[in-house]
Amino acid sequence: MTCSLTKTLLGRAFAPAVLALLSLVTGDSLVAQDVPPTQAFAEEPDAIRTGMGVYRLRCADCHGTDARGVRGPDLTQLWAAGRTDEGIFRTITEGIPGTNMRAIDRVRTRDSEVWQVIAYLKSISTPTLTQTHGDPGRGREIFETTCSVCHQVNANGGRLGPDLSRIGIARSVDALRQRIRGDYGKMVDPAYAPTTLTDADGARVQGVARNQDLFSIQVIDAAGRIQGFDKTTLQSLDVSIDSMMPTFTPEMLSDAALEDVVSYLVTLRGHDAAVE
Repeated sequence: MTCSLTKTLLGRAFAPAVLALLSLVTGDSLVAQDVPPTQAFAEEPDAIRTGMGVYRLRCADCHGTDARGVRGPDLTQLWAAGRTDEGIFRTITEGIPGTNMRAIDRVRTRDSEVWQVIAYLKSISTPTLTQTHGDPGRGREIFETTCSVCHQVNANGGRLGPDLSRIGIARSVDALRQRIRGDYGKMVDPAYAPTTLTDADGARVQGVARNQDLFSIQVIDAAGRIQGFDKTTLQSLDVSIDSMMPTFTPEMLSDAALEDVVSYLVTLRGHDAAVE
């Protein structure tokens, strides 16, 4: 009896040491729940600075050094759009199938560092989301007749522009308004660079460039077809640095219609629940 009790007590005494040793060997905690959530780092300037460093190393290429989006969405709007720390942690560590958002490298990045990244993003995030005042139903009608030529929503629409199925949790209301009005200029995502070429037979092809290298290029045309070309055989090739996205002035799209479209876009949240 005494021997058994002694073993139990010793086991309890050594358990934390064993867990700590395993944590050092794996480079992280045993399970995600063992890692302090964002709140544990919120008041630690050093942790937030570490998160900023990891973010700039792992994420800034797509989301920008200010986290307001380049090829990827604006990350300063996530909480204003209803996301939670835990949902964002899952997105970072698991990625989003069917999109450019890949899971972060778990070998080089510890769970604690992911939480520090989230703490950093939260420290620079927009606290509130401006409300819309339009009619989402009318906005959907405008979108389907004007925008769906280039943009897909839930697999319906064109492929010349980014898929907008999750735009409601990726961009703020103000950012959507500014993008539609052209306030962000004509910057283009390299994945959707407008391309015009003339092939070896003299046929002219227009679309957006995909997967090009020094010797070949793929182009998606307005019909959504992907065509591959050998660059050495082309008669001409022009890849623009200006976006195909029109600037919708008030003459083209009234303020009321713009509000309707934005009211529809903010409802697009893909398969992610807004409260995740």
